[in-house]
Amino acid sequence: MPQVMEFKLPDLGEGLTEAEIVRWLVAVGDVVAIDQPVVEVETAKAMVEVPCPYGGVVTARFGEEGQELPVGAPLITVAVGAQSVPEAAEAPAAGAAEAEGAAAAPRPLIGYGSDHSRPARRRRVRPVTAAVSAPVAPAAAAPAPVAAPAPAPVPVAVPAGPVPVISPLVRKLARDNGVDLRALHGSGPEGLILRADVEAALAALRAPEAAPAVPAAPAVAVQGERIPLKGLRGAVAEKLSRSRREIPDATCWVDADATELMAARAAMNAVGGPKISVLALLARICTAALARYPELNSTVDLAAKEIVRLPSVHLGFAAQTERGLVVPVVRDAQGMNPESLSAEFARLTELARSGKLAPSDLTGGTFTLNNYGVFGVDGSTPIVNHPEAAMLGVGRIIDKPWVHEGQLAVRKVVQLSLTFDHRVCDGGTAGGFLRYVADCVESPAVLLRTL
Repeated sequence: MPQVMEFKLPDLGEGLTEAEIVRWLVAVGDVVAIDQPVVEVETAKAMVEVPCPYGGVVTARFGEEGQELPVGAPLITVAVGAQSVPEAAEAPAAGAAEAEGAAAAPRPLIGYGSDHSRPARRRRVRPVTAAVSAPVAPAAAAPAPVAAPAPAPVPVAVPAGPVPVISPLVRKLARDNGVDLRALHGSGPEGLILRADVEAALAALRAPEAAPAVPAAPAVAVQGERIPLKGLRGAVAEKLSRSRREIPDATCWVDADATELMAARAAMNAVGGPKISVLALLARICTAALARYPELNSTVDLAAKEIVRLPSVHLGFAAQTERGLVVPVVRDAQGMNPESLSAEFARLTELARSGKLAPSDLTGGTFTLNNYGVFGVDGSTPIVNHPEAAMLGVGRIIDKPWVHEGQLAVRKVVQLSLTFDHRVCDGGTAGGFLRYVADCVESPAVLLRTL
């Protein structure tokens, strides 16, 4: 009897967990070849034709067009198996070639559960005709074969654990460019064929000196200098990667006329006493803005599915050191004036550069201020410092032409960028926060009126 194989919706990569059936490419009773596309699906990323790893007769379809299926749900069942070999052997001579093509044992797609320790067997693919599309006759009705029966197919060993699945996009790339995947040696785990292997094969085929009969070797990466991703660099990498994985961030920005802010700073420093930094003035503006828009001084508790608004502003600021970027935290910044903020920034910066920051100086931040203008750049799209909800980026303050009081003038202009966690607020709140900060930069008296 034919073996009925179930083909499930494969993992399409990039974290996608479901897909919508757009169009069926086969019907029940159709004959399909190995790797033939059977359905077109739409994911959150793109439209994809999904190839089936089995060849045979389609016996069932699961799901209607427009229906959404999760990864792992059944798509179709296909009748395949060794019983079709002796039955087709007694068919008239005109159908012998077709029967030989249909007799091969089912070969799963690379990465769909096959044993990669065994080399793939080569076989010629013969055209499938209407004679094969008829339902397979019961074994009892077939007469005794006149020739020695073909050897029984060797069962395919399925690994006990989960096996990685190659995206159908890789198979489509090979099919569209005429690359025989059976001739490739995969560079992935357990011999899996990756996109890089297909691209390497294409490059070899297109090269003038390439020999078409020689299978393409897997791509060999150029060995450059390897730097261990550990210590501070590893911690920064993990922090930023986690932010990108967990936080659906968005960025808005605005140019602001900082002429009045710079004039106010000059006047404050002219009367003597400790010098006040531009960073301290911006920090004071941020704490005032967070008092008006507390949504941005919060964090998301995924386990409890809650947004936690925090009572105090523990202000982090980016500091570049010889060891890399660190973010010291100023505790209870909401109660500090520009002078005390300047002093705390100076103290923590010195500790950072000397490598003497305590772990408590680098944890517990609720909002971060990043003055990347000191590197001579105008703007950037900051990455939220997980688990915080927002970061304000400040570019360099430079002279630019600006319309001031109806006249074109040269003013000191700065670009302000706010990246925020879209789970804690919408664009109206983020825009309101950024506009308030810009208004205080352009007219420091605004800050005095709102304190």
